[in-house]
Amino acid sequence: METATMNTSDQVIATINYLADPGEKPVSYMYRPPAGTPVRSWHISKHQVAIHNARAIADQLSLDRQGFVLTHQHSRVADFHHDHEVLSVYYPEMERLVKELTGAARVLAFDHNVRRGPLEEAASGVREPVKYAHNDYTLKSGPQRVRDLLAAEAQTLLKHRFAFINVWRPIRGPVEQMPLAVCDARTIAPADLVPTDLKYPDRTGEIYSLAFNPGHRWFFFPHMRAEEVLLLKCYDSMDDGRARFTAHGAFDDPNTPAGAPARESIEVRTIAFFAD
Repeated sequence: METATMNTSDQVIATINYLADPGEKPVSYMYRPPAGTPVRSWHISKHQVAIHNARAIADQLSLDRQGFVLTHQHSRVADFHHDHEVLSVYYPEMERLVKELTGAARVLAFDHNVRRGPLEEAASGVREPVKYAHNDYTLKSGPQRVRDLLAAEAQTLLKHRFAFINVWRPIRGPVEQMPLAVCDARTIAPADLVPTDLKYPDRTGEIYSLAFNPGHRWFFFPHMRAEEVLLLKCYDSMDDGRARFTAHGAFDDPNTPAGAPARESIEVRTIAFFAD
């Protein structure tokens, strides 16, 4: 774990993993690539940055300004590792939550990941936290995902505003290892967002990797509990000055005590559709 020399209750100094200059469009394989092909074509550039305690400004945050908010939600899910329960109970809970907080006319929860880390051994259906600054959708892949999921309705839906909002929560708390850092959307310049291909066996997706910019302002919520949820706006079709992309990634908190339990979390991806 990388340590820091200047840490206070207001911030920590820690490493964020950015994209190094790739020279060409970065590519990552989400499955075993063909022989002789690297899993990823790009390299990481490590930067020490201040990551601020967002609890001090939690009541000032907005999905349309900074791109993220913290709220509370008590879930009825007993076991987040049980896919059927997540799909039947948690997805509807998150659809209701996102609809309430955004004013959307309709919300669709369509995917989720359970993460634990650091992993000592692989567990079925569990992934490690992503320690790399990224945003889950691009100007190209946002509309395409709507087409992929809702082909029959896509032409009509894409005429109106829609937004991809991820809902992240600890399965157990408080989080001490590998908390999630989020970058204030207002501090991300368009040139910082680098389209990156994700190769799947049946399709190619696209995300934004984040290139370093000293103007980035990073935040996290220390010791998040299981009843706390963090909403991240990863795409907004409306280009009117509001937050559209919110880069994020896990990091090693230098204040993590020795022997702290591994972080366990779940993220649900949703699409919020608006009437306007």
